[in-house]
Amino acid sequence: MKKSLSFIICLFIAVTVFAQSPIVNSMIIFPLQEKHVHGSSLVALPNGDYLAAWFYGSGEKTADDVKIMGARLKKGQKKWSTPFILADTPGLPDCNPVLFLNRSGKLFLVWIAVQANRWEFSILRYKTSKNYLQTGPPVWNWQDNILLKPGDEFATEVATRLKELPDDGHAWSEYAQPYDKLIAEAAIDPKKRSIGWMTRIKPLFTTSGRLLLPLYSDGFNFSITAISDDDGESWRPGLPIVGRGPIQPALAQKKDGTIVAFMRDSGDDPARVQRSESKNNGDSWTAAVKTNIPNTASVELCVLKDGKWAFLGNDIDDGRYKLSLYLSDDEGKTWKWKTRIEDHPKNEGGYSYPSLIQAADGLLHMTYSYHSGDKTKSIKYVVVDPVKMTK
Repeated sequence: MKKSLSFIICLFIAVTVFAQSPIVNSMIIFPLQEKHVHGSSLVALPNGDYLAAWFYGSGEKTADDVKIMGARLKKGQKKWSTPFILADTPGLPDCNPVLFLNRSGKLFLVWIAVQANRWEFSILRYKTSKNYLQTGPPVWNWQDNILLKPGDEFATEVATRLKELPDDGHAWSEYAQPYDKLIAEAAIDPKKRSIGWMTRIKPLFTTSGRLLLPLYSDGFNFSITAISDDDGESWRPGLPIVGRGPIQPALAQKKDGTIVAFMRDSGDDPARVQRSESKNNGDSWTAAVKTNIPNTASVELCVLKDGKWAFLGNDIDDGRYKLSLYLSDDEGKTWKWKTRIEDHPKNEGGYSYPSLIQAADGLLHMTYSYHSGDKTKSIKYVVVDPVKMTK
């Protein structure tokens, strides 16, 4: 009798926890397999479909067979389509896709082709489509490169912002110059500052109508945005987001117009989400500083329709085995609500590089790299009800 009662109590607790979970849907997009899949992006289409993209191949920058793959979740369906090719530059690895719709409803796919198998030689590429609602891949009507040419103001900004950072605490000698000095010197070189900018996270449409595409450089180990004032028809570089390792920026705009960038920490310890602000619509940024949120691998931001902010990332400082979703009702000053999306023992898998959107249904839809403990991989799709997180 006691055993039966214990079982009933445990079952009741389990059912109650499941019923209260804000996660309303969860699935892998395709069966777990051994090849490398990473860096997903997700977009909601006007007909209620969802389109996801990721890169797939034998590895990353050193594997020339890497291509951009995609899949479609048709409205009302419970299973994603069989994956299809979205982009494949012959002989080069294609990585880090970003999907988005511009204000006129044109679909963009932006990604990097990795020249010389080095991140710092990556080229920004993009495709557009006006015919993307049918089954299968979009029909692309345009393809080109996004070529940026930061001027001498880039080097000036780097030098200025580096001086605003706190002392890095590293030793110095005449034969081992400080990190900051080497970065400032590299910024003077027009070749280095014109190439190697990489995608990772969706763009921000500002209230003025400007389009800001977040980019980062493994060469400089900081970030920049590509700016478009004509809905993605042309692009120019903004001033860099300078710091010690602020990469892969996720952007959000406050009600007063300030634009906030949350960035993955690729700098010195402790590993924390880095933050920067722009008061001039993304033209320039404050020097990046560390927040109190632990971070090792990835960040994402989304401003919800009710004004809350959502943050999704690896909020640990020693791996990718946990992935958490936070909500804030004060534009990121504090994060009152949190739920674990993935929670595993250390060294048992990696769950990272998320894409996060709020769809017309009010729910939060996300995709992220799902690398299981047995080293098989997929892209996972999860849907969360933000209202349930606050109850």
